[in-house]
Amino acid sequence: MFNKKSIRDLNPESIKGKKVFVRVDYNVPMENGVIINDKRIQETLPTIKYLQDCGAKIILCSHLGRPQKKCKEFKKTSLGFYRCYIESLSLAPVARRLAHLLKEEVKFVDDTVGPKVENAIDTLKDGEVLLLENVRFYKEETECNEKFAKALVKNIDIYVNDAFATSHRKHASTYLAAKFVDIAVAGHLLEKEIKYLEKALKKPARPMVLIIGGAKVSGKLEVLENILNIADKILIGGGMAYTFLKALGYNVGKSLVEEELIDTAKKILKEAEEKNVKVYLPVDSLNASEFSNSAQTKLTTYKEIPDNMMGLDIGPATAELFKVALLDAGTILWNGPMGVFELDKFRQGTLKIAQTLAQIPQALKIVGGGDSVAALELLNMENAVDHISTGGGAFLEFLAGKELPGISVLNDK
Repeated sequence: MFNKKSIRDLNPESIKGKKVFVRVDYNVPMENGVIINDKRIQETLPTIKYLQDCGAKIILCSHLGRPQKKCKEFKKTSLGFYRCYIESLSLAPVARRLAHLLKEEVKFVDDTVGPKVENAIDTLKDGEVLLLENVRFYKEETECNEKFAKALVKNIDIYVNDAFATSHRKHASTYLAAKFVDIAVAGHLLEKEIKYLEKALKKPARPMVLIIGGAKVSGKLEVLENILNIADKILIGGGMAYTFLKALGYNVGKSLVEEELIDTAKKILKEAEEKNVKVYLPVDSLNASEFSNSAQTKLTTYKEIPDNMMGLDIGPATAELFKVALLDAGTILWNGPMGVFELDKFRQGTLKIAQTLAQIPQALKIVGGGDSVAALELLNMENAVDHISTGGGAFLEFLAGKELPGISVLNDK
């Protein structure tokens, strides 16, 4: 099980007065400088409050969005690093929201490394919180630059990773920086994420069921291959289901199919049969000729999808089939929508899966992935599951059995 040290393993007295660098994930959705959903900020409060109670000087570091894609030019700084500033991706609004949640001041500095940052850290009092500017404003962050990583944790006493969602990234702040601090441990959120996932994957209550959806098999292939060794049942929905249906010889019209993965889909189905893992595919499909809420739809069985239409959601018979398959579950992992969730007309299948989870009190239920989580939020059913993961890519890589760099680099127990 989880063999990395966490802040719980440190003597609280040894934290007092120390400069603690906490890598958090405040990559929150924003519109016109207004935070739409602050769940990721809220999830870090237990770690921050614990460190405050211990009397630490807390320095928070995060990214927001992908400045590299929007930046026209990176300018060389006096430290020799390359920086680009984009006002819409500044973490200043996050500092204000965090201050509101903590009900106290959160200091903010409009840079991430250098004299201005060092001065802000040096003037921190015990228990005070400082948020650094978006670390991805620096080109060297995603390049995992050693000099930049050292600058990030200059004079830092303790490194804490509380950003599960970025732990699969081998970046300067998520991976390399931890190597230059003697004490590198997990925060409460990271520890919680790993413990729930390890319980589901290493000691699952049976039957263990994976619900997986989304557009493409290619994005979930390694998850499927790994889960075949663990699961008792796999329920496949979303666009990826049509590659499997075509692999079984059915006509799927204009539905999304990864032709190059048809043989792989056949192999997965064969392996599942050999390992006695039951695979459930859609038995009916809600079809349309285009991605549009105004499109004319036609509900058919999986054998009758019209040549000029594509499957955009599972139908009611599939939702019922999946419900029956789930009712006796001991462990449920869910990632990915059952249809084109961003269109109201094709989100009913995903919403029905969310509603089904509420009817299975005995199971350990873990949900990860934007649209799956959004379905629970839309129905105000977050409390219907045991754990909602903050990770997208990290969640998938963990399910695929991969080692996450941001976790591997932490101190062993």
